[in-house]
Amino acid sequence: MGTLIALEGLDGAGKRTLVGKVVARLEQRGTRVATLDFPRYGTSIHADLASEALKGGHGDLAGSVHAMAVMFALDRAGAADTLRDLVAAHDIVILDRYVASNAAYGAARLHEHADGEFVAWVDALEFGRLGMPRPDLQLYLDVPVALAEERARRREAEDSARALDAYEKDSGLQARTGAVYRELATANWNSEWWTVSPDADPDDLADRLTLVQ
Repeated sequence: MGTLIALEGLDGAGKRTLVGKVVARLEQRGTRVATLDFPRYGTSIHADLASEALKGGHGDLAGSVHAMAVMFALDRAGAADTLRDLVAAHDIVILDRYVASNAAYGAARLHEHADGEFVAWVDALEFGRLGMPRPDLQLYLDVPVALAEERARRREAEDSARALDAYEKDSGLQARTGAVYRELATANWNSEWWTVSPDADPDDLADRLTLVQ
């Protein structure tokens, strides 16, 4: 069985770029690597409905923190078998967002901390009732909110298909989400956590991940 690793961070933190560089380094070393991004926009009806809600669709759906969290949880549940197959067939599987993103963003919307009721509810829903595999390691890409916002807006300007949603436009929410992520990392919520800086060396990170196997 391979090692399941989740990379977490704010919108615009640079997760996709870092994953691409780390995967290239790992494959150069002969490591069998697979990746999976959540939400699965364009593949999952639940992810697409959530995305549309965050851009003003589906009435008051986006107004309910728990309803949005359920949509994202069902997106992941729909990929559970695929995820288990990837872990069985590879040395390392890296996820761009996983359950902790649901916990962090929802808690931040409710102005709760990592030890609050919402995070416990997400844990019970996704790892308990839906039976999602627990990660072996979680990485938090800790990027200043201002930098993440700048990157997200630059991404929007370069690609009209990646317009900012309600979460990405809310600076206060992004700041609170970052704080909850740091609390989750400090508590080693559901696995060991590593905090990664924006200038992390992909070669060094690939070396460290190889040792986790």
